[in-house]
Amino acid sequence: MSAGVSVSVDMDENFVQFLSKNVSLGKEVADVVRKHGAGMQQLAQSYAPVDTGFLKRHINLSFTMYGFVYTAVVTGDAEYDPYQEYGTRYQAGTPHLRPALYNTEDKFIADMNRLVRDKT
Repeated sequence: MSAGVSVSVDMDENFVQFLSKNVSLGKEVADVVRKHGAGMQQLAQSYAPVDTGFLKRHINLSFTMYGFVYTAVVTGDAEYDPYQEYGTRYQAGTPHLRPALYNTEDKFIADMNRLVRDKT
């Protein structure tokens, strides 16, 4: 079992047409996704509680690309990560993935808006 944070963006037809007309934007979008994915992983690792360091070392980052969809996925792959993230009935959690997302999302959205604004 692993814990993770997933973010998806629904693309409407207008957005796909915009990307089709601005093919060069694809590399820039991928760069923004990579930059903020890596930043989110680093934040999650810095927020993770450390006893042996196992949890921190098992916060992983992966990228996928499908057409115009670029995805960065940050997961906590330690078996006990969900208990640390959400807690149990016996102990409060020590969130590390969600705060990393919350601290990354506004900057990510601002960078994406800047890309689109510069191309229109």
